[in-house]
Amino acid sequence: MRSLKDPGNPARTYEADDQAKDMTGYVPNGDVHANSGIPNHAFYLAARALGGHSWERAGRIWYEALHNIGARAGFTDAAAATTAAAATLFGDTSAERRAVAAAWRKVKVLT
Repeated sequence: MRSLKDPGNPARTYEADDQAKDMTGYVPNGDVHANSGIPNHAFYLAARALGGHSWERAGRIWYEALHNIGARAGFTDAAAATTAAAATLFGDTSAERRAVAAAWRKVKVLT
């Protein structure tokens, strides 16, 4: 079980939950499941900021971004792809693009 809302909080998930919530907990060459808390939390933050059903806007953005994320992509690549997808789908000055960029800043991938 994983928590997108609060990765790495064993009170919400399980005793040995070692997921990172942001880049301060990132482990270089670490376990993909532990480090996946970072983009998972970014998605959660964007979806919450946008409100409504997550599949309506945030889910659509992340799905469209998959077409532009390669097998060796890093978190900054994912942040760029999702931010660009939000701009393409909803406009460069849209609340959606701003919410996605803010989420990536909150998890310390973007500055």
